[in-house]
Amino acid sequence: MKTTKRIAAGTVLLAVSLSLAACGGMSRQGKNTAIGAGVGAVGGAVLTGGSTLGTLGGAAVGGVVGHEASK
Repeated sequence: MKTTKRIAAGTVLLAVSLSLAACGGMSRQGKNTAIGAGVGAVGGAVLTGGSTLGTLGGAAVGGVVGHEASK
């Protein structure tokens, strides 16, 4: 089971890294929103043991926090 969690976390981290590479033309607020969503997704996955709902919830909360922090 630990191997599955590691693979899932690595996949999420890779996806976040690749998506951040596409942030070159984004505004500062857009970048912060994307970074917050990525960090929230990883945090949600870790805290809930890889649960899809936890990952999506973490991404949503992180995105909102990142968006509001850059105002």
